[in-house]
Amino acid sequence: MSDNEQPQAQFNPLTPEQLAWSKSVRSCVPRIADLKVKIFADGADTAGMLELSRNPLIKGFTTNPTLMLKEGITDYQAFALDILQAIPDRPISFEVFSDDFAEMERQARKIAGWGENVYVKIPVTNTLGESSMKLVQDLAQAGVKLNVTALTALDQVRDASAALAGGPPAFVSVFAGRVADTGRDPVPHMAAAVELVRRYPDIELIWASPRELLNIFQADAVGCHIITVTSDILKKLHLVGKNLHEYSLETVKMFHDDAAKAGYTL
Repeated sequence: MSDNEQPQAQFNPLTPEQLAWSKSVRSCVPRIADLKVKIFADGADTAGMLELSRNPLIKGFTTNPTLMLKEGITDYQAFALDILQAIPDRPISFEVFSDDFAEMERQARKIAGWGENVYVKIPVTNTLGESSMKLVQDLAQAGVKLNVTALTALDQVRDASAALAGGPPAFVSVFAGRVADTGRDPVPHMAAAVELVRRYPDIELIWASPRELLNIFQADAVGCHIITVTSDILKKLHLVGKNLHEYSLETVKMFHDDAAKAGYTL
């Protein structure tokens, strides 16, 4: 080597300790097959729901009036009955839409009669903030399978679980995504909710309104029974465990290709 030549930087191989750590990290890459949490598809797109019903990962379905409005559904009952005829073997939740408790009860009993796999969604309160727990208790004692929905606070989880106690199988849907929207960490919040429902073997806790794919694994880690997932998030399932260097390269190529398509010049 001449006096003017600089030695090339050498790549130092991993030490045995670093190699062991690297292997342990790779072994922690999440796998869908290892999940205990059940994935329910959340939406109101008939074609999409039917396609997802052929996916063994999808263990149930949920919908609500907002999702139905988004899809342009105008006949609530016709939509529901079509879905139930096509998907008779997994839980499907349909929501009441009245703000009056007596009318909520009438709607709930009608919806419950549509099929054995139907769970009736009852909001935790009406729009005046009045508690729905008396109605929830009455319907549960009458044998109606319920999904108490739009919960965020832990006292709501406690009260809903108590109202459902002694009834048929039921769900409690905590909107963890909305909890996160307020700047609160949803993971310890949902872990606390798991403990509140633990004493009720017929009640399953739902992590509702997830914001990202990671939430599936967070829900699983804290012991949630179910997570509802929209089609946008479900489309990312193929990314689970993806090689990060490969993903980085794909991102670089995306930026390069899009700049070329735009015809940018400097």
